[in-house]
Amino acid sequence: MLYHLFTYLDQKFDLIGAGVFQYYTFRTAMGVLFSLIIAAFFGKRIILYLQSKQISDDNRELGLEDKYDKSRTPTMGGIIILLSILIPTLLFADLTNIYIILIIISTIWLGLIGFIDDYIKVFKKNKAGLAGRYKLLGQASLGVIVGLTLYFHQDVVMRETLTEKQYMAQKQELEASHAIIKYNEASNTYQAEYKSTKTTIPFIKNNELDYSKFLKFIGPNYLDWAWLIYIPIIIFIIMAVSNGANLTDGLDGLNAGVSVFIVLTLAIFAYVSGNTIFSEYLNIMYIPNLGEIAIFSGAMIGACIGFLWYNAYPAQVFMGDTGSLSIGGLVAILAIIVRKELLIPILCGVYFIETISVLIQRYWFKYTRIRYGKGRRVFLMAPIHHHYQKKGYTEPKIVARFWIVGISLAILTFITLKLR
Repeated sequence: MLYHLFTYLDQKFDLIGAGVFQYYTFRTAMGVLFSLIIAAFFGKRIILYLQSKQISDDNRELGLEDKYDKSRTPTMGGIIILLSILIPTLLFADLTNIYIILIIISTIWLGLIGFIDDYIKVFKKNKAGLAGRYKLLGQASLGVIVGLTLYFHQDVVMRETLTEKQYMAQKQELEASHAIIKYNEASNTYQAEYKSTKTTIPFIKNNELDYSKFLKFIGPNYLDWAWLIYIPIIIFIIMAVSNGANLTDGLDGLNAGVSVFIVLTLAIFAYVSGNTIFSEYLNIMYIPNLGEIAIFSGAMIGACIGFLWYNAYPAQVFMGDTGSLSIGGLVAILAIIVRKELLIPILCGVYFIETISVLIQRYWFKYTRIRYGKGRRVFLMAPIHHHYQKKGYTEPKIVARFWIVGISLAILTFITLKLR
């Protein structure tokens, strides 16, 4: 809203200082600052309200030694995170940008799924919460919306500058994708703007994968049917990352802290991919109008850091599924938008390890029970952060070390831009 207001004042009255709102960097910084303020100052009031309503999660008591009593710590603190994300985004982002519209809808959608799950656990005293099939249905429905928007919306395009030789080599494909071609006589180059299902593959020299290529067997019109493979992939990614983040939310400050490094990396990717100079220098795909996503990402970073003020050990509030499902889903959607979803196993390595530990524990137990008559475990407890608690590590030490792993993976993800 402020972005539109100051843009109008700059254009209409040439107001001194109003033009600064045209810079992504300024608005991203303001997004971080405002989200921190909202989380830090209004978070306390929300926590007191949750305490007054006795909104706590008894499931936090897992029988682990050396743990303080968490049964009375309020949950559903994800509301703090969601408000701290949405308000700065509405203030500083371009609300006509399709990526911003899509991510705002996604934030509200995921927040509602998590809220309903927490509501059932807390007020209906049902430890299972929202039935898994309904949770997955909600995530899948959002995946369909995201996929259809990114595939069909006219503003979601890629732009590429081609030499004459490159243009002639790709001419047939560009025509099939209904690309808009502009010829620049001064530089003797072609600028192609087209819709694409391309994404980035890490550690590969020509590091782009086009999902539509898997449908080449259909015939020359295969590009018209690329959504058939694109949308299911998006649905799977949103489900996997959202639930992976949910599993990670088991120790004070773990999920919020790790997510800061993940979102910061995605914010950098959004900024460089939406900038013609940086995208050309790094030899990565240029996506027009993508820079706005950096403002949302900045708000998300500030929200997570602000939430840590109350969620760090010993936690005064838990984010609940309202926060964890939302954070995971938003991370997935951000990665999809910036065309870096195949980097998720590296960037979101902590989520990935937590999820794998649960799957290994579950299926190994079932296998050994069938084969030997008694189930056996690989870990003392899953997810894996509880395994280390069982081994005697203190909660703050586990969280700090997981943060270090998260930072290392974020750095590794970032250097994949040049490590090919």
